[in-house]
Amino acid sequence: MPASNLLEVEALSVWFPVRTGLLQRKTGDIRAVTGVSFTVGRGKTVGLVGESGSGKTTLGWTVARLHEPTAGRIEFEGRDISHLGRSALKAVHRRLQMIFQSPWTSLDPQFSIGNTLAEPLEIHGVGTRRTREERVEELLGMVGLRPADRYRYPHELSGGQRQRVGIARAIALEPSFVVADEPTSSLDVSVQAQIVNLLQDLQERLGLSFLFITHNLHLVRRISHRIAVMYLGRVVESGPVEELFRRPLHPYTTALVASKSAGFSGRRVVLQGEIPSPLNPPSGCYFRTRCPIAKERCALEYPPLAEVESGRAVACFYPGEAAL
Repeated sequence: MPASNLLEVEALSVWFPVRTGLLQRKTGDIRAVTGVSFTVGRGKTVGLVGESGSGKTTLGWTVARLHEPTAGRIEFEGRDISHLGRSALKAVHRRLQMIFQSPWTSLDPQFSIGNTLAEPLEIHGVGTRRTREERVEELLGMVGLRPADRYRYPHELSGGQRQRVGIARAIALEPSFVVADEPTSSLDVSVQAQIVNLLQDLQERLGLSFLFITHNLHLVRRISHRIAVMYLGRVVESGPVEELFRRPLHPYTTALVASKSAGFSGRRVVLQGEIPSPLNPPSGCYFRTRCPIAKERCALEYPPLAEVESGRAVACFYPGEAAL
């Protein structure tokens, strides 16, 4: 792994078996993630976007090793963590943490905020009781909460305050990498911006790297250095954030950007129909059933994710045509 990369994912697949009947025989696989590769540089943010059902969250949870990968490789800080046991993963999770989507369900309602933030320190045997209390106060300040908030409980906080607690818990052990799984999706628009500002500030102060999962293109454009676009479990396009927004190459990316970007000057591709089932994806290119430029070849083979110019890759036989 190059020294500049903190995380390297190679050909990662996550398939969940479907079992039916009394004997629970396997009848198929839910292909949540298939053959995904990407890297995250030190101190950088990669945004992961796509519709609901595209596999974003499954990919994020697998990178954080909360799911077991079916195939492929996850290398973190120069170490293969793809299939580590529980004790080895405990050490990894000091350096690789996660911010969960819902601030209402990710915090234990029976724990005070102080206990919530002290718990990971206690689990990993960090410091003494006094130094842990000092660390809790420090963490509250880092995420914009008051020292007195340590005595409050989750139900006494707003959604934005709860998510700040979730962020504080994620950075408690001084990780180098954080998977942020749609951390703003359940918050008001004004609060979403505050949370993104907080993450950017923490990245600058602590040198954090992020995998930022979202369906909000405005937010991902603000916080990300690179973007990977997912459709039905596969990455269909990746590249530097401004280049991808200025000139999307995959028809799916074109549709997403055109629907959200007021300054987009290309053809406005409108998505028709629903995303297919990952249990029974279409033949050939998975996007062909909704694609305005699909041709016969698209039904016969899946286009590989290939670099088309420096730093940009797209899985399409006809890159850029949809926007013309």
